[in-house]
Amino acid sequence: MRVVTQNLLGHHMDWPRRRHVVTSWLQRLKPDVMAVQEVVATDDYDQVTDVLGEEYHIAHHPLREEDGSGISIASRWPIGAVRELDLQFGPRTAGFAASALIADILWPHSDLPLLLVNHKPSYRTNLEYERGRQAVLTAGFVEEIVERTGQQVVVAGDFDAMPEAASVRFWRGMASLDGTSVAYRDAWQLTHGDLPGPTFVPSVMPLVTERWQNDLDRRIDYILIRCTGGGGPGLRVTHCERILDTPIDGVWGSDHFGVTADIEPVAGRARPW
Repeated sequence: MRVVTQNLLGHHMDWPRRRHVVTSWLQRLKPDVMAVQEVVATDDYDQVTDVLGEEYHIAHHPLREEDGSGISIASRWPIGAVRELDLQFGPRTAGFAASALIADILWPHSDLPLLLVNHKPSYRTNLEYERGRQAVLTAGFVEEIVERTGQQVVVAGDFDAMPEAASVRFWRGMASLDGTSVAYRDAWQLTHGDLPGPTFVPSVMPLVTERWQNDLDRRIDYILIRCTGGGGPGLRVTHCERILDTPIDGVWGSDHFGVTADIEPVAGRARPW
């Protein structure tokens, strides 16, 4: 199974030129499931279908910006139940559609659907407290589902936080927040160890706006695999790399590099709880 997470930057920064780059990458990658952020969905237009084609099943979170930008999930396999979280709370999270989209993917590898989570917290650099609370909300909702169903879980998205941040440390089982903890393994770290692998790279990226141009290169986009039964990850990551990390004919696809991971079930693995 090939998983992709990608922030598409909506229709900003000359989408007609960027579209060719995005479609070229995705046609080569042929993802099975995809978590997409900052992607436009309106009554008249679906940016996910535009770049992936009609053969994918699509779920859009209803919480979107005025231009239709928000988060979506795409799958080659049918999508079952879909749950939607609004991660806006308090005045500091207002003005941005922070959200999580949680979908049952009816994959062929198990009678139990895969639980795919697209997590998009607040993006402002000074909101790590809020990102921590948003992580707890999404992770807690997922745990309630898994306790009932025993599903395997993949969480992917633009977390807008570096690996050292409290919210990401919480996801990775390195810190507790709000009196609780979870444990997920980072697909990049499983395959690349401590190599940096930045996905937001102002030092080379001409699409970043002026307020980000002097910022750090950093890894903020992730694919995470839930650990099961008090042990390791319930799925095996065989490959992980950054995508959209080079331009085509001088044109970049997005202001974020994306991440793709090849993931396979673990033979004989007991039910996750």
